[in-house]
Order: sequence, then structure tokens, then C-alpha cells
Amino acid sequence: MISVEPLEPAHWSGVREIYAEGIASRLATFETAVPEWDQWDRSHLPCCRFVAELEGVVVGWAALSPQSRRAVYSGVAEVSLYVSARHRREGIGALLLARLVSASEEAGVWTLQGSVFPENEASIRLCTKAGFREVGRRERIARLDGVWRDTLLLERRSRRAGVDEPGDVSEA
Repeated sequence: MISVEPLEPAHWSGVREIYAEGIASRLATFETAVPEWDQWDRSHLPCCRFVAELEGVVVGWAALSPQSRRAVYSGVAEVSLYVSARHRREGIGALLLARLVSASEEAGVWTLQGSVFPENEASIRLCTKAGFREVGRRERIARLDGVWRDTLLLERRSRRAGVDEPGDVSEA
């Protein structure tokens, strides 16, 4: 049985291994090396970090990083979600993303975004099922292994967080 738990420093070795798999796939990120825990920890929001565990083994993880350090974007965060290659297509990504969406809304995050390689069809399907929509394509946004790559910008706007906030533009 899969359980979704808060990601703690003790989970880092499992998270690191799965992140390294994603990097090696060349379908998940422009990153080419897994950072050390301290760097990863500083770059992600403390409120929205989860691991999926199967019999005590980390088989997936999800976390949010701020889109900007500017206060006006405090409710906008970028999603990172990775599932172990051995456990893909088992619904783990959907469990993690559902928990991440719920926790983000409780934390006041009104917009989740993701930058996905167009070739990463599984991630696009997962995000679409969770209510994300494509808001743009960034052509030749960066190089990976010397090759220019495009990304799709996906976004999910909360119907709970930020809805009644002063200055909210969702009803404009």
C-alpha cells in the first residue's frame, strides 16, 4: 500500500536517487546533477513537500518551489514531481499531485505551474487530469546537452486559495 507522507531530511537518499533517474532520462529537467540536501532544501517551500512510500521505501516525491521571491507572487509556485522508474503507471504521481494541490491550497498558493518538455507525454497527461492547462510554449528556452529544447508552461489556478482575497482578478 502506498502512503504519502511529508518529506523529511531522512528521506533525502531515496529522493536523491529518484531525482537522479529523472535527470538521466533527459525528459524531466534541465538539471544535470542532483544538488546537495542543503541547496535543495533552501530552494523548495517547507510547507509542500511529500514522498510516496511503499513498504518504507521512497518511490516518488513532490515539492513546490517559489516562482519568485517577490511578495506579489507569494501564491505562485512551481511543481516538481518524480516517480521511480520501477513504479511508474501505478497511480503514484496522481496521489502525490493530489496531495500537493490540497496542501498548496491550504498554504494559500493560488497558482501552480510546471514547465514540461513536450516529449514528456506522461507528465502532461498527469497534469491535465489534475486540472492544469497549457498556457504557452517556450521555444528554445534553454539547452540540455548542447541541444535547444522547448518547454510547455502548464498552470493550475486554485478555486479555493486566493479566491476571496482583495485585489483578486479571478472574477474580472
